[in-house]
Amino acid sequence: MKADRKEKADSGGNIDIAKSSNFIREIIEEDIRNNKNDGRVHTRFPPEPNGYLHIGHAKSICFNFGVAEEYGGLCNLRFDDTNPTKEETEYVDSIMADIRWLGYDWEDRLYYASDYFGKLYEYAVDLIKKGKAYVCDLSADEIREYRGTLTEPGKESPYRNRTVEENLDLLERMKNGEFPDGSRVLRAKIDMAAGNLNMRDPVMYRILHASHHRTKDEWCIYPMYDWAHGQSDSIEGITHSLCDVAFEDHRPLYDWFLIQLGVHKPQQIEFARLNLTYTILSKRFLRRLVEEGYVKGWDDPRMPTLSGLHRRGYTPESIRNFQERIGMAKRASVVDIALLEHTLREDLNIRADRVMAVLNPLKVVIENYPEGKIEKLDAINNPEDVSAGSRKIPFSREIYIEADDFMEDPPKKFFRLSPGNEVRLKHAYFIKCEKVIKDNSGKITELRCSYDPATKSGEATDGRRVKGTLHWVSSEHAVDAEVRLYEYLFTKEDPNEVEGGKDFTSNINPDSLKVLTGCKVEPSLASAKPGDRFQFLRHGYFCVDPDTTEGKPVFNRTVGLRDTWAKVKGK
Repeated sequence: MKADRKEKADSGGNIDIAKSSNFIREIIEEDIRNNKNDGRVHTRFPPEPNGYLHIGHAKSICFNFGVAEEYGGLCNLRFDDTNPTKEETEYVDSIMADIRWLGYDWEDRLYYASDYFGKLYEYAVDLIKKGKAYVCDLSADEIREYRGTLTEPGKESPYRNRTVEENLDLLERMKNGEFPDGSRVLRAKIDMAAGNLNMRDPVMYRILHASHHRTKDEWCIYPMYDWAHGQSDSIEGITHSLCDVAFEDHRPLYDWFLIQLGVHKPQQIEFARLNLTYTILSKRFLRRLVEEGYVKGWDDPRMPTLSGLHRRGYTPESIRNFQERIGMAKRASVVDIALLEHTLREDLNIRADRVMAVLNPLKVVIENYPEGKIEKLDAINNPEDVSAGSRKIPFSREIYIEADDFMEDPPKKFFRLSPGNEVRLKHAYFIKCEKVIKDNSGKITELRCSYDPATKSGEATDGRRVKGTLHWVSSEHAVDAEVRLYEYLFTKEDPNEVEGGKDFTSNINPDSLKVLTGCKVEPSLASAKPGDRFQFLRHGYFCVDPDTTEGKPVFNRTVGLRDTWAKVKGK
């Protein structure tokens, strides 16, 4: 079952990264060989519906769904919806949409922790009857004070030795809404001197008179995440609970609950969470970016949310390939965001059509080209994909080029357009600058050029060569467009690296978004639809934004053409 990582391209040019061995796959394969769980592999992805998913969650999504598929098993989607004050249906809908976008399907296995509220309550009653849980009247601050520290044991609650009957009565009255929020909790009775603070009589239920997005006002006590999580896995028959290392210290507690209840105990296996340079991967901090207006929503293309990456133009294939490349490890590390961008470029290079767009237009009049003449020139859509075919692009006497592609007094090794210099127009002719037109302020407004009709093939019949090739669009046929150029949202590799009492928001990049209006794109892009992806020649990869209106497209820059990761790896 093991395989070394390798890459290959199918007939359509799609990159396939064969599954690589790692410690989790080795555990699963050993379990299958030993017929543990009757050879079953059943995983789950358990998000909390209190925000949008980000690229870090994709690691868990891809692996949980991926290993289940790989070993002929099943993967559930279960929302751990135990905190009604922070959860919304909007988040549930976005999470399901993101998982489907990544290419995974839970089929008929959609569950919620709230499905098990009744069962969890029965389990709590069972623990009380076994003398393993009690109702505590300490306040939240007092519970923290009694808990102790890493070097000092905690103190037992004065309510720890209530009788079974009293605890059952109080829990029932808590459930019936007789007590105000925060006045009582249900705690597990374990060991206040335990070295693991999670084992020091953790809270199982708190009183919370809040309406739940699914159960509405049926409950006024809600299970804590640590109480609901393991039991939910058990109820669903999960065999391998794959989660990040933040839950490693919680595993003894989950196991304790399951052992005391005498129910099925899944095997919890922890892996290192994803850390990415120039990126915040904390749902709490991402919420701040949204709520405090640093970005324009959860799907802002500068956000590392899956919806933001989707809107920016990332492909699900690139994210899946990235997750397989970084693999699974126990020890935390930071992944260079350049690797994510490299994986994206690999994918877009195969699937994105090449088109021409001028972001900072400068008008060029080709004086010896016949007035009124329009030629339809052939342009290959994608040299990496023969099946993409070709298209016709119009050429006329007046065109636009990039203003940066002309210099009146150029330095050495400037191979673009300048007075008296000749360049090639992509898919078209050689042109030479004959005259520069300026306005009263001295700003260049127009160039007058000549062309050589014998260079229609892109080569001169007399064998002369030019070093510069420019992209262009016909001014008569150009489509007006808005282009949004995105940079990293943060200026530091570690956004949490701050000084003087500041927080991560002090490292926000003020130039993370630059909006260009008045851009000119070739006419084939007039009908582009949101989500369509292109390579703008010499500019990078772009995606059509949902803000697009008919006849006036809006493009987001997905990623530039420069691949720093390939340079680092010597590719």
